[in-house]
Amino acid sequence: MTETAPTPANASPAVKPPLLIKIASPRGFCAGVDRAIEIVELSLHKYGAPVYVRHEIVHNKFVVDSLKAKGAVFVEELDEVPDGVPVVFSAHGVPKAVPHKAAERGLNYLDATCPLVSKVHRQAERQVEAGRHIIFVGHKGHPEVIGTFGQVEPGNMTLVETVEDVANLQVIDETKLAFLTQTTLSVDDTAEIVAALHQRFPAIVGPKGEDICYATSNRQAAVKVMTDDCDLVLVIGAPNSSNSLRLVEVAEREGTRAMLIQRAQEIELRWFDGVNTLGLTAGASAPEILVREVVDLLGRHFDVKEERVKTVDERITFKLPRALAAEADAA
Repeated sequence: MTETAPTPANASPAVKPPLLIKIASPRGFCAGVDRAIEIVELSLHKYGAPVYVRHEIVHNKFVVDSLKAKGAVFVEELDEVPDGVPVVFSAHGVPKAVPHKAAERGLNYLDATCPLVSKVHRQAERQVEAGRHIIFVGHKGHPEVIGTFGQVEPGNMTLVETVEDVANLQVIDETKLAFLTQTTLSVDDTAEIVAALHQRFPAIVGPKGEDICYATSNRQAAVKVMTDDCDLVLVIGAPNSSNSLRLVEVAEREGTRAMLIQRAQEIELRWFDGVNTLGLTAGASAPEILVREVVDLLGRHFDVKEERVKTVDERITFKLPRALAAEADAA
């Protein structure tokens, strides 16, 4: 990070340039992330360390490192989990074979899959049971996509990522199609892809409600409102966080320069040349402490004024697994 030169002891302190920081609301943790983190913490409280977690519980290094410090052990595959210890499945969901394998081994497992992702899993099962082939809109290799594909037998789903993919689709029966989407996509991009699917396959069946989760939609809407008056937008989130990357894209689509950062120390002061108003938001896996860290750092170099840009109240909460409900009451 570029630092300003220190002020000599006998000189008057330099006047800090003004910087208005518009902070998006809502931002940061969503109900699914809150629930997933709480599941790991309550498991550690109930069973003691170590508690194993298959895949990152959420896509945020700060969160993962904090849980590691409390005794969580993160692995990529169930084979890495020893016998006799609890294991938690991440918020992104897992293929159906994973809990089956855990049960076969007699492992005590807890599923932290976001309930909104689980809803998509159930929709996939129902569409296949109805004899439909599923066109799934998502990003190849994302854990949520892998987990959703793993809910049905191979060959029952086809992935599309772009409108061009829709144009190149080859299907056996155009009258027996359904579509579902990843929950953390760009609202605008997904709308274009879904419109292309409807245009090419008029009989295609979609979900009764939108699959893109409320938190993803709300955070993107807040960025859209905020960008008109901003010279730069910073999004706090991980480079493998789909919803955080989409926030950067939304700001750029609105014509505002935007950057993704994980922590305040990644900021370079040269980014702020000519910047009078900064937009600040955080992806759904980024804790509020990282937002304050950025504001505090900028406050050392600028005369900061904060302004909240509030678009909606979020009051959604999700129930914990039954096995941890009593632990939560006692905590």
